[in-house]
Amino acid sequence: MTHDPRYEIFLVAPPGLETHLADEARAAGFDAPTVSPGGVTTKGTWSEVWRANLTLRGATRVLVRLGEFRAFHMAQLDKRARKFPWADSLRTDTPVRVEAVCKRSKIYHHKGAAERVARAISETLGAPISKDADLVIKVRIDDNLVTISLDTSGESLHKRGHKTATGKAPMRENLAALFLRAAGFDGQEAVVDPMCGSGTFVLEAAEMAAGLLPGRSRSFAFEHLASFDADAFAQLKTASAPQVADTARFFGSDRNAGAIANSRKNAESAGVASATQFTEAAISDLQRPDTKPGLVIVNPPYGARIGNKKLLFSLYGAMGKVLSQRFSGWRVAIITSDGGLAKATGLPLLPPGPPVDHGGTKVKLYQTRALPQSGG
Repeated sequence: MTHDPRYEIFLVAPPGLETHLADEARAAGFDAPTVSPGGVTTKGTWSEVWRANLTLRGATRVLVRLGEFRAFHMAQLDKRARKFPWADSLRTDTPVRVEAVCKRSKIYHHKGAAERVARAISETLGAPISKDADLVIKVRIDDNLVTISLDTSGESLHKRGHKTATGKAPMRENLAALFLRAAGFDGQEAVVDPMCGSGTFVLEAAEMAAGLLPGRSRSFAFEHLASFDADAFAQLKTASAPQVADTARFFGSDRNAGAIANSRKNAESAGVASATQFTEAAISDLQRPDTKPGLVIVNPPYGARIGNKKLLFSLYGAMGKVLSQRFSGWRVAIITSDGGLAKATGLPLLPPGPPVDHGGTKVKLYQTRALPQSGG
């Protein structure tokens, strides 16, 4: 029996949330995940690569480092790229594209470098090169060291494949999963999102609690590799037995009827309709659900794209009032780009988390401990 080679696996994370992705990978049994800017490094065989794509909620994509060599000029890059063991991972019938980045190196022309490597692949392996290919080889030349990686995900992993309806400025699913983790959500407690939009926080929380695999409804680039074993992957997919609760513990409300319709549609297609409940309601009508205290998590408008600043201050103020009056014992997590707006809630906020890029806007997670009994 041949021994499966182990590779360095790089899990791309939303910058600012790397430690939470490392925690998730550690909890999922990946080998010694270590944090670096922009992601988490672990090691494993191809089956671990498939498992990372299929099961990690916080990853944006999964890269595999296939190997590295030194090159000080184009002719050397050409020669060494032709000796590289492409056939171990690539198939002759699957198109690939090559992207290159050069930093602090004698080879500084990234387009030229990408072309050389692409030509080496097509002439030694015979695989077609196409600028529209789903399979991407990433070449990084840093300090004259050429690192060859393969993007095994294809489409970004936040695209779960079962969300059909979204509104404006939606929160990406992997970002929502990491914010839930950062807010201490462990799958056991109730979650309320009083401005739920298309339901991302509520759905991610319900799926996490049920043990549903985030990648269960989609395909991946690694399915087109020489190393892919369809039977072994099918076994991975059926290894977990999800348990969707038949009583609602995950609640979303929004004043927009369209958002609520979208959320219900998404809950249905994700298979968590029985565990979720969506209500059309303004923040002032928010009711505490009949469950043990849990987590209120909300991504309210913050004026960068939607809404007027003055109105926003009164909105945050109203939200803070409702939460402190009706949600004693619950923790609150607010995602916003504006510390002043967070303060306007009047809630006892802890120091915020690091800045995180959300659709081009830097946001932070503001949290409370369990809210005290209200004096009102």
